[in-house]
Amino acid sequence: MTVYTHLCTVKFMKRRELERILRQLGWKFLRHGGKHDVWTDEKREEAIPRHTEIHEKLAQAILRRAKGNP
Repeated sequence: MTVYTHLCTVKFMKRRELERILRQLGWKFLRHGGKHDVWTDEKREEAIPRHTEIHEKLAQAILRRAKGNP
């Protein structure tokens, strides 16, 4: 049996950093969900995972939606 190992190159963003950026964009904390916190800009809502670190790609997607880009 051959086991292949490689270095994991997944990058993470701290949740507090993501929340700081959302506040700068005018978003506010709305409520706690099951495993996510819900943030709003009064028109839209976005679920933010309640982990200390969030995958970089997920954080980028959340910020892209928060800025209004599809």
